[in-house]
Amino acid sequence: MSRFRKIFPSTTKPLIAMAHLPALPGTPLYDAAAGMSGIVASVQRDVEILLAAGFDAVMFCNENDRPYQLQAGLESAAAMARVVTECKPDGVPFGVDFLWDARCALAVAAATGASFMREVATGVWESDMGLWSPDAATLLRERRRLDAEDVAVFMNVTPEFASGIGHRDPADVAVSTTVSSLADVILVSGKMAGAEPDVATIAAIREAVDPAIPVLLNTGAKAETIAQYVKHADGCIVGSSLKVDGYTWNPVDPDRARRFTDAAR
Repeated sequence: MSRFRKIFPSTTKPLIAMAHLPALPGTPLYDAAAGMSGIVASVQRDVEILLAAGFDAVMFCNENDRPYQLQAGLESAAAMARVVTECKPDGVPFGVDFLWDARCALAVAAATGASFMREVATGVWESDMGLWSPDAATLLRERRRLDAEDVAVFMNVTPEFASGIGHRDPADVAVSTTVSSLADVILVSGKMAGAEPDVATIAAIREAVDPAIPVLLNTGAKAETIAQYVKHADGCIVGSSLKVDGYTWNPVDPDRARRFTDAAR
């Protein structure tokens, strides 16, 4: 059985909700007055709402650590691990994403017992963070070294805030990512958080990739449009549209969260 199906054995098309952390210590937008306890309280509130809305899993992410870095600091890794440990749900799978350091995400996942992680792990990109050259080979060897073989690695092949250097289309990249980089899951994103990719891109990737490898919508999921995506995608990750006013960095809105799960199912 694949790592993905071990996590979601009875869920045909899982709905994964984002639990966005407020800015962590040392980052420009960190709220020193609220401190770490304020971050934990904010995330705990959102997780409770997401679970009540019926999501199949939760993924923690340092979404507000803008501007993003390609190499995490030790303090960020430690803070992320603390928040995930204190806020992780009981009885529901959870994952970790660290923008944009795959090894940090893996380390936090291994330390906290996460079932999966999300990151860009292949290719070369020009990005808002500069030239970006992730390393899947090092990442998966690190997974073995940390004895974290059960952690599924969700690989994003159309990353936000970046464009690829080269001429392969997303379907070709997705196929090679599963074959040469051993992705457990392929993720398809729009241009930035909350932005929808073309439905045709999802459809082309789903058709090209081995049917055993799940393809998930990674950004832009909305109650109003999710039906057209799940015709092709094997599930979705959603964050921005669940927030107050649909704004990425606002708290989760209980009505929006419930409306989304109702529409998706």
